[in-house]
Amino acid sequence: MSIFSLCKTAAAITFVCASSLAGAVSLADLSSKDASSGVKVALEKGASAAVAKLGVENGFLNNEKVKIGLPGVVEKAMPILRMTGQGKKIDELQVSMNHAAESAVALAKPLLLDAVKSMSVTDAKNILAGGETSVTDFFRQKTATPLSEKFLPVVKKITDRNGLSAQYNAVMGKASSTGLVTKEEATVESYVTQRALDGLYLIIADEEKAIRADPVGTGSAILGKVFGALK
Repeated sequence: MSIFSLCKTAAAITFVCASSLAGAVSLADLSSKDASSGVKVALEKGASAAVAKLGVENGFLNNEKVKIGLPGVVEKAMPILRMTGQGKKIDELQVSMNHAAESAVALAKPLLLDAVKSMSVTDAKNILAGGETSVTDFFRQKTATPLSEKFLPVVKKITDRNGLSAQYNAVMGKASSTGLVTKEEATVESYVTQRALDGLYLIIADEEKAIRADPVGTGSAILGKVFGALK
């Protein structure tokens, strides 16, 4: 290769590198408007995807990451319960618990989107500067209490259809008062409500991690710009 060709190639490489650097955007370069817009899109995307995956028939039951198992004390007693002919009822209770969680999560989207609307510029900056699940942490902080209140009656209505639910609540209510089981496990509905919330936030976290790992791959220009600046 001639000296002229080498110089020409070097110049081309320099131009490409300079262009790439000029087009790169750092977190400090983002405007408050872009930061807020990008975070809002990420919040909405994570919330919508999680509800779509879990708030459907068998959304919990067929997903091993969030499937709701029996409370620990019941699980330990399963061999005895099966020996006494209660195994089928227990299995049916577990299925109803998961279906109750699916029905409850299906109602979560409006509250999650309300949280997005309430997000401040400071919230957006904290989310961007936070860890890989800061979007999820924001949702948990803003929505855990109202979602729990919304989920509980829905869960109770469904789990009450299983005859063992009332028996469980009667026994565990007494055990809870003596400190043998946690307050969360004192009733079927409180246990399922908490597991439903945990599952919802877990899937939102998965969506968030996917956005952070490949913001450009989301197909959203604002996500690519804002979360790409974190790379």
